[in-house]
Amino acid sequence: MNSLINQNLQTKIVPISFTKFISSVSIIRTLSFHANKYEQQHPVPFLDPFQLLSNYTKSTHHAFKDTKIIHSHLLKTAVLHSDIVIANCLLNRYCNSGAMLYAVKLFDTIPLLNVISWNIMISGYIHNMLFEDSWRFFCSMHFSGFQPNDFTYGSAVSACAALQSPLLGELVYSLAIKNGFYANGYVRARMIDLFAKTSKLDDALKVFCDVSCENVVCWNSIICGAVRNGEYWVALDLFSQMCCKSLMPNSFTFSSILTACATLEEIEIGKGVQGWVIKCGKKDVFVGTAIVDMYAKCGDIGEAVKEFSRMPVHNVVSWTAIISGFVKRDDSISALRFFKEMRMIKEEINNFTVTSVLNACAKPDMIKEAIQIHTWILKTGFYLDPVVQAALVNVYAKLHAIDLSELVFREMEDVKNPGIWSIMISSLAQNKSSQRAIELLQIMLQESLRPDSFCFSSVLSVIDCLNLGRQIHGYILKTGFVFDLSVGSSLFTMYSKCGSIEDSYKVFEHIPVRDNISWTSMISGFTEHGCTNQAFELFRNMLAEGTRPDQMIFIAILAACSGLRSLKKGKEIHGYVFRAGMGREALVGGALVTMYSKCAALKLARKVFDMLPEKDQVSCSSLVSGYAQNGLPEEAVFLFHEMLMSNFATDSFTVSSVLGAIALLNRLDIGTQLHAHIIKMGLDSNVSIGSSLVTMYSKCGNIEDCGKAFDQVDEPDLVCWSAMIASYAQHGKGVEALKMYEQMRKQGIRPDSVAFVGVLSACSHANLVEEGYFHFNSMTKDFGIKPNNRHYACMVDLLGRSGKLKEAEKLIKSMPTEPDALLWATLLAACKLHGEVELGKIAAKMVMELNPSDDGAYVLLSNIYANVGQWEEVQQIRSRMKGAGVRKEAAWSFT
Repeated sequence: MNSLINQNLQTKIVPISFTKFISSVSIIRTLSFHANKYEQQHPVPFLDPFQLLSNYTKSTHHAFKDTKIIHSHLLKTAVLHSDIVIANCLLNRYCNSGAMLYAVKLFDTIPLLNVISWNIMISGYIHNMLFEDSWRFFCSMHFSGFQPNDFTYGSAVSACAALQSPLLGELVYSLAIKNGFYANGYVRARMIDLFAKTSKLDDALKVFCDVSCENVVCWNSIICGAVRNGEYWVALDLFSQMCCKSLMPNSFTFSSILTACATLEEIEIGKGVQGWVIKCGKKDVFVGTAIVDMYAKCGDIGEAVKEFSRMPVHNVVSWTAIISGFVKRDDSISALRFFKEMRMIKEEINNFTVTSVLNACAKPDMIKEAIQIHTWILKTGFYLDPVVQAALVNVYAKLHAIDLSELVFREMEDVKNPGIWSIMISSLAQNKSSQRAIELLQIMLQESLRPDSFCFSSVLSVIDCLNLGRQIHGYILKTGFVFDLSVGSSLFTMYSKCGSIEDSYKVFEHIPVRDNISWTSMISGFTEHGCTNQAFELFRNMLAEGTRPDQMIFIAILAACSGLRSLKKGKEIHGYVFRAGMGREALVGGALVTMYSKCAALKLARKVFDMLPEKDQVSCSSLVSGYAQNGLPEEAVFLFHEMLMSNFATDSFTVSSVLGAIALLNRLDIGTQLHAHIIKMGLDSNVSIGSSLVTMYSKCGNIEDCGKAFDQVDEPDLVCWSAMIASYAQHGKGVEALKMYEQMRKQGIRPDSVAFVGVLSACSHANLVEEGYFHFNSMTKDFGIKPNNRHYACMVDLLGRSGKLKEAEKLIKSMPTEPDALLWATLLAACKLHGEVELGKIAAKMVMELNPSDDGAYVLLSNIYANVGQWEEVQQIRSRMKGAGVRKEAAWSFT
């Protein structure tokens, strides 16, 4: 603002007699005497009013008090009304001390206003954040007929920028151009700044390029604007052009461009800029801080510390930059150590420093440190800062101390801040406290607080009730957040999770702008609901709209290929992945391996796996599971062994797959070794691994270890209970199997169709006909499960073992669906057991019709005839078998 006054002040001195005033005003620095003739006529001391009125070193309160004293003494003289320079000086002091009402009163009493008077008022309002009043004064000046100068136009544009009104700014700029300020650097810099602050970087570039510019201020404005709008490469290109024009960058330029390098993590370019800084000798505390921040964000924390130690002077920003660098590198100990040093030297600390330190404590084993920092925050008063409060809530949530998060939230004075509510609701959602998150949203609405997009997205992520989701959707429609990308994506994900894929797609269609995340979510939603054809159609629509797929989209569409078991489509997507240059990416490579494995193309899966430059856990696990699930157990075990030798981390899914392979190989020795490895890893209590261990021991004939493996599981689920029931049933321990079923029911676990297969099988092996009928009827009556062919086969086996063959035949004929070959084969086996020839003929005939290649039916019928001595029929069966091209499978044994 001093520059506004200095336009016309020069060194003008006006004599004012201050005999009593000198002792009453402490800000008088010098007395001056008029020279020569005037001094001889008036031999009294005179005060230099400019020096008197330009002293701003005091606090705002004292500056205002002293200004009033000066004003009262000036009113006793005629100078205030006769000399515009003195009046403007006094006006300027009122503005600088924040007393705009006094400034307006003085302004209204000045008889001969000039452009500087208006400029002081316009700038004063901006200085005091009263932007609307600044704009009003500019309009008054314009309508009063005063001709603005470049400072007037620049200040008016700054007010428009603060008001986020580019249209008004353009009007002012047009007026400035009309009055001959087209090439004025000050006005253009302000206009560039306005467009940049209102996210109109293209317009800012047009203003910048309108005139060949040699003004560093304009270059700084456009470079800073590019950085502010996230166009960091544009900023670097502009900086390069600036250097080519032999313009000397200043500290502001270097700080902006180093920020761009830091965000892009372009450390080599940053080092080049640092070289320019050294060459130009512009390294002050701000540039030094930007260099420290650049190295920290680029991951070279060692160099950041070196640069920090070389800085002669540090400020709160530089300390915060180095602390944040350690936090980003996950070095919480160093971050806290620097914070401790900062406090010891009594450096200023701001809310950004505090939030950085809190983020350093957001680790599972640092709850104690977080509480200590919280205590310090309470003592220092930072607790009243909303930013710090939000950080505290967030940190405790990350530490899973959700009770402490809620405690901080309840103790806040400013509970009307919607941002704090959103963070609290998000914290509850992240910690699976869905009911509490929804309750808090309801309270927020009752308090007439408007949730933001972040809040809605968090709540929608934990909703699993379709009715409630629709209610929130209705509110979102009313508030207009439905057009927000993040809220829209959360909405259709919620509908998909709640089972309504149709509503999910309707929401997706109405999102105005879709990003890769939303496309990925919708494709995954279709795949999870078995709508793979729609997933492929959506993928084609995405390509037609010109969206370029990223890794996550490829993973989603490859999952659809896996679900469809379509090798052809999978190969097509593989070709697209190859053309996009992502075939060697670990995540996409793992998805390709999974797709080929699910499509039973194990050779292609292995080929893709071998071509990956870096094998990771996902790709290894996918191939192991592929081998195990496609009847290649030995390959699965060998690859798993290679994983262990390469120190790859193994997850429960991989271990379960290998256990399944070992069960197929019937290699108890390998299974026991793997079990020991599982115990070392601490995975023996994992429910999925426990289920696989139970199955493995069962198929290897070791029912005792099967029970021990079950007992090691902390909380067995339905799958684990079903595996144990089936194991007892397969080993002829029907009574024990039924006891396990009763224990499962007492635990409140609801059986499914698979569990009932084990239960009915147990009844069959124990020859418990009445219990078998009871559980068979209980399926439909108590649990609403319709029996399938496997359940009927268990009942036929039960009746057949009990000799009730006619009853078994009647049960087959009473089925609501057509019986398959398995049912008739089960009846045929029972006929062989009891020597029932006629019914055996009927059962064998049905098996041969339904499955002509089944050698078992021929063999069983042949054995039935042989048992009753009908050797001619045995020979006929053998001839029919040979004529049909069916060969008896050779017997084999593990021993």
